[in-house]
This record gives sequence, C-alpha cells and structure tokens, in this order.
Amino acid sequence: MIIPQYLNPGDKVGVVATAKVVDKTNTENGIDILRQWGLEVVIGHYVFEKYFQFAGTDEQRTDDLQIMINDPEIKAIFMVRGGYGSTRIIDRIDYKPLLQKPKWICGFSDITAFHLHLYRLGIASMHAPMPSFFHALDNTSINQYKSLLFGKKDTLNAHPHLLNKNGSGFGKLVGGNLSIICHTISTASEIETKGNLLFIEDVGENLYHIDRMMVQLKRAGFLNNLKGLIVGQFSDMKDNEDAFGFDAFEIIQSHVSKFHYPVAFDFPIGHTSTNFALPVGLEATLIVNKKEVYLEID
Repeated sequence: MIIPQYLNPGDKVGVVATAKVVDKTNTENGIDILRQWGLEVVIGHYVFEKYFQFAGTDEQRTDDLQIMINDPEIKAIFMVRGGYGSTRIIDRIDYKPLLQKPKWICGFSDITAFHLHLYRLGIASMHAPMPSFFHALDNTSINQYKSLLFGKKDTLNAHPHLLNKNGSGFGKLVGGNLSIICHTISTASEIETKGNLLFIEDVGENLYHIDRMMVQLKRAGFLNNLKGLIVGQFSDMKDNEDAFGFDAFEIIQSHVSKFHYPVAFDFPIGHTSTNFALPVGLEATLIVNKKEVYLEID
C-alpha cells in the first residue's frame, strides 16, 4: 500500500467538489479552518458552480480534481462535500500521477467510491469529515482529524454496546458508506474485504434498504472473511408505515451473528457531530470487550 506523506504546516492543499452543489458560507468557513491548521489552500475553479443538483458539470468536476491530482505541489485534496455525483466521474480520472506522487484524498459519504477505487490501486486515502460540514463537528473530531493528517495516530475509543461481539482483529481498514459500497460491486472500484477490517456507516436510508444491502454483501461473500467489523453511525433512518421491526444495528447484527470476528457497534464515524477520520488502507487493531472498544492505527 502506497501511503502519502503526512502534512506539515505550510503545505499546499486543494479543495474540490466532486458531487453535490455546495453551500458557499459553510464551505468558506471550513476552508478557514484548514488555513488555521497552517495549510495553504488552493480552491478549485468550479467549487461553487451549480449544474442542477451538481457542483458543476461532470466535465468541470473532473477537471478540478484532475488538476489537483496532477499538481506536484498539492499534498492533499479535500472533497468539499458528498451527496451524489462522484461515481459519475470516477472513471474519467487519470490516477497515474498519484502512483508517482501520492497525496491524501480526503472525504466520506459519496467520496467512499474514491476510497475504494484508490484501495484497488494500492493507494491509501483518508475517510474523513469534509469542509462544508466542519461547522457541525465537535472539537474532538476536528482535532483528531488534524492530528491524523499531520502524522499523529491516536487510538480511537468507543463505548461498549449490547450488540457487540468481543474479540480482537488486525487488518487493513477499508469501507465507508454502505450504499456506495454496494453500488460499486462488480465495478473497477469493488471493495476488497478478505482479511480486512471493514467499517460501514449510512444516513437517511429506509431500514429495509439497510437489510437489503446487508443481504447483498452476505450473499456476495463480502462478510465471510473479515478480521473485524466496525459499525459506525446509521443516522436519520426511515421506516415504512408497516414497521420493519428492527433498528439498523439489529439488522446488521442479524447478518453477521454467525461469524466469529469482533464487531463494534455505534463507533464514532458517520453523519454525526462526532466523526473520526480513518485512513483507508492502513493496518489497525480492533479490540472489543465488555469494558472497552478501541481501534489502534499502526
């Protein structure tokens, strides 16, 4: 796995929008925080464009990202927000410059598609909060994100959960948004789970959709050979008039109960105010027991 260099004060970083149209005020506030970290921020030409629901046309969003990838002075690229749109341009990008001069690609939610694609290419990336939503994060998440980008790998802790399965596991971190993980199956960006620590999160889905996606992962064999499962936040879930009968965590637990690897529920990643950054492709150790849950990134 190719691991980009961690950041230093004074480094030049890029900000681009690859998916949904962005909120200018919140984005500018997030960019200000990057500058407070001591980074020199280069803003993509089309970040504040609007083309229907997208932050510019497919061509514009592709051009912005490709320019940042090609620029050898850019040390990291921050995706402004998710939503929908990254998979529309993912196959338009030339990733070869990243193999020669790797840089952190940062974001989550819809950006999961890029994380999985980069993992396939052997390049580590950063599943992490995005500048448009820095205003909604707690200070713990902001500080942990900055520390990780600058090379300090703190151990992440979570509270025990009744549905947890105790144990320990060691492997590469891979995962992200559950919906995007399922949408990339049988593509060039398909997730690799064998021997890895899988992490998942999602937002605004119907409960039966969560069940359907877990059934798909299970039937396709992606849950069979994990070293551990980290279940993040499943926020703003929806139900039908005829209730599904289980919440998101219970649905997930029902599909992994037969496996022997550790499972940690309610981990602080996802569309919530506490959203820790995770380096996709780096090795980590997951420990789950009755008293504590922690993830130690190597």
